[in-house]
Amino acid sequence: MSHSIGSQLDEKEMGRFQWVVVALCFLINMLDGFDVLVMAFTAASVSAEWELSGIELGYLLSAGLVGMALGSLFIAPWADRFGRRPLILLCVSIAGIGMLASSEAPSVTALGALRLVTGLGIGGILASSYVIAGEYANKRWRSLAISLQSTAYALGATVGGVIAAQIIPHVGWRSVFLYGGFATLLTLPVMYLLLPESIAYLVARQPLDALSRVNRLLSRVGLDRITAIPGVESSVQVSPCSTFAALFSKDLLRSTLLVWAGFSLVMFGFYFVMSWTPKLLVSAGLSNQQGITGGVLLNVGGIVGTSLIGLLAAKYRLSRVLMSYLVLNALFLAIFVHFTTSLSLAFALVLIIGVLVNGCVAGLYALTPSIYSPEQRVTALGWGIGMGRVGAILSPLVAGRLIDASWKPADLYLLFATAFVIAAMAVWFMRGRSTSQVVLEPAA
Repeated sequence: MSHSIGSQLDEKEMGRFQWVVVALCFLINMLDGFDVLVMAFTAASVSAEWELSGIELGYLLSAGLVGMALGSLFIAPWADRFGRRPLILLCVSIAGIGMLASSEAPSVTALGALRLVTGLGIGGILASSYVIAGEYANKRWRSLAISLQSTAYALGATVGGVIAAQIIPHVGWRSVFLYGGFATLLTLPVMYLLLPESIAYLVARQPLDALSRVNRLLSRVGLDRITAIPGVESSVQVSPCSTFAALFSKDLLRSTLLVWAGFSLVMFGFYFVMSWTPKLLVSAGLSNQQGITGGVLLNVGGIVGTSLIGLLAAKYRLSRVLMSYLVLNALFLAIFVHFTTSLSLAFALVLIIGVLVNGCVAGLYALTPSIYSPEQRVTALGWGIGMGRVGAILSPLVAGRLIDASWKPADLYLLFATAFVIAAMAVWFMRGRSTSQVVLEPAA
């Protein structure tokens, strides 16, 4: 019966309710994109107010990433035990309160701690929002529904940067945290009223009143009601530790390690590109304003690239599309610094890299849940994201050390291009369910 639910949902046309769920997850990720990068937008003002050294500012910038890593590793997996919806509501609250409190931070140490707290909330949200968007989409549009969440992340970061640039000169950096916190918390009543629980979670875990809850959701997506959920033995409560251990079972060990490698390598390269490109463009001979423009083009490309990979995956196998993105991105990274003498060509290449590098991240988010069963999905994606954050945290440290060792921009980009080539190899060797397979099928 549950297999029938998954099959019907896979094949039916996307209805209004399903697109509403995808849109709600899109909204969550827009706010997350702003909340994550708000420190980058306010860094200059914060540094000037407290007269921070470079290393102090570096720790402040990394605090949110560390929080996101911890949230992905240790908070997100609880969604596979208690449900996607309550976890999202809790983590939105944590992120919003962390943002509001940051606006009143009395010292750099307090601000760093509050950035860590905000990161915990965001790290806990990401895996659940990506998974629930994919679980409510049909087979044709699933990859697009998931990749749109990365689009939202890039869009939120871009819009947040524009807003921050407008209000900081007039009301100061604290206002950016204040408005961001209010905006985040204002989504809570919307999510409480409109965001549903995952049908896949209800079928796999069978919590209290699962049958009536499943039937209400089936009615909303336009499917027939059911009289019973088979496989009661699968409803035995399993702790997050047990779910995590299952990722290393004989059937999943290889895929889990490859997913972790893929996330670590892609995030390692992604944060180098997004963090260092404006500065390295200046080192390669462009003006400071032209370097900033290059950074903006990376985010604009990201909005296009994350949507495009979803559209391509609706027609072609996602793993192949993702490998193409990874290899092409490596190629463009390896060559683009050599063309900075032509400003228009350099900007065109930066835009293309923005399309590709953001699409690589979106593709991994979309591919990972398809490898695992519903009751493992958020735990698996959360740990994948967490491993990716390790690469993200290491990336600026490695790049900074190599710059201090007098590496040229062309050499740096060639090194980080290699990370994307190795990530493409990891995707090639991944084994598991294809993204076209039923996503509501409980474990046997």
